[in-house]
Order: sequence, then C-alpha cells, then structure tokens
Amino acid sequence: MRDTVAFQGISGAYSEQAIRQHFGEAVETLPCPSFSDLFDALYNGEVKYAILPVENALAGAVSQAYELLMDYDFRIQAEIILHVRHQLLVLPGTQMHQLERVQSHPQALAQCDKFIKRNSLQPSPSWDTAGAARDLAANPQTNVAAIASPLAGELYGLEILEPNIEDVTFNFTRFFVLGNDDPPRGDYNKTSLVFATRNRPAALYECLGEFAQGGLNLTKIESRPRRNRPWEPIFYVDFEGHWQDQACQEVMARLLQRASFVKMFGSYPAVKTKPVGI
Repeated sequence: MRDTVAFQGISGAYSEQAIRQHFGEAVETLPCPSFSDLFDALYNGEVKYAILPVENALAGAVSQAYELLMDYDFRIQAEIILHVRHQLLVLPGTQMHQLERVQSHPQALAQCDKFIKRNSLQPSPSWDTAGAARDLAANPQTNVAAIASPLAGELYGLEILEPNIEDVTFNFTRFFVLGNDDPPRGDYNKTSLVFATRNRPAALYECLGEFAQGGLNLTKIESRPRRNRPWEPIFYVDFEGHWQDQACQEVMARLLQRASFVKMFGSYPAVKTKPVGI
C-alpha cells in the first residue's frame, strides 16, 4: 500500500490543497471522480489515506460525506481546517479590462458575487473550480477568467490577477483524514460518533444529557434522516476528548444504554480554532 492520499475532484481542487497543508508539498495524491470512488480507493488498498470534506462554514454540512461514513468502518485520523481563498486566475499577460466572463463552480461564483458585479463580469457556472482553471488553460481565451485555488493556478500555468476575491473572509472548510487504524493521540483531541434515539419522549434530551453530566464539551451536533427508517433521525456529534479518557468511556457506556445504536468514527488530533482576526 502506497502512502498516497485520495481526494474527490481533479488536480488543483481545494481538497488537494488541504492535503498539502496537512501532509506537506511532497505528498502523493490520487484524484477520484466521486466520493464513492474515494471510499473505494481506500477500501481496496489503493491508498493509505483519504481526505473527506465534511462541512463548510458558509454552506454547511456535506451530507453525502456523512452517509458514506456510516457505510464504511474507517477511522478518522485527523482534522484539517482549510481557509478557502478564491483567486481570479487568467492566462499570463491578461489584464482586467480585457475580461468579460468568469467561470467556476456555482458556489464559488456565489461567494465572489460582489467582486464579479463590481467588475461587470458575466458568471459562467462550471462543474468544478479546478476544472474551470484546467478548461481555461486548455482553451485559452483572454476575455475569460477562472475562480479557483492558488494550487490550480500553479498546476495549470495561470496567473493570479486578483487574490482573495471572496466576499466573506470567514470561509473555512473542515476535512477528515480517513484511514484504517486508530491514530496516535494529539495534544488536543476530538471524538466523532453517530447515534439514534429510541422512539419515546425525552430520548434525545437524555442522550445529550450524558455529555453534560460527564463534563464533555460538544463542538458539533447535527441531525439527518435515517436512510433505512423514514422520519427517524440520527444525530452526528463531535466532542472534545479521546475515547481512552475515563470521562469519555463513562459517557459512551451510558450513551450505549440509552441510544438505539451508536457508531464511533474515531478519536483524533483536532484543530483548535479561534475567531477570525485574533
């Protein structure tokens, strides 16, 4: 098994930039067309790790990512927080006054809406941010720009005409690094799990109360539909601490008694975040 990291997308995607942020510039990566292909690559031993985007500070959770975590028994190895900074990429030598159109993923176009309108550019949706950069390099047009990552510009020989053109600076994406083994403990750890409650009054209140009683700080809670049981939700939870800590073990033992099922995705080194500007 190679020490390769799989990601969804093509070369230059923000996921690949997150990989380089975590593993270093020399890391070997494997682009995958879909999230399912990404999980298959890890399951079949084509790669040692896979990186999975799970939520964005502006757009919210990536629902398919959590559904696939339910289907496989991988362990979270680490958490990565990537500050997403959109770059206006052009062919070398292109000037702003030449531009008429800008292409990118619809979400990136929406996140740069003020910049696009201020410069009287026509937004053109594309299937992928890195794909928009690759297409511009493959079909050179001096009146067209792409919005993508700095890595995409580097890989496809494009220049950054305007850096950091997003309307809102608080644009962060959270990723999980997935693998097959439990990772070493970090200085600061989180544990992620999913559980379902029994169908009776106060069931969720009682389950969440175990975390409060055990003094564990919840950093995320989100409900999603349970695919095999319509109208019965499941709850994804992140909390500070490692499953080997006594307090965590006691809480999880009591949660197992109250919940209809519990699945742990792992305890892993996490990132301590702070407010922007501090």
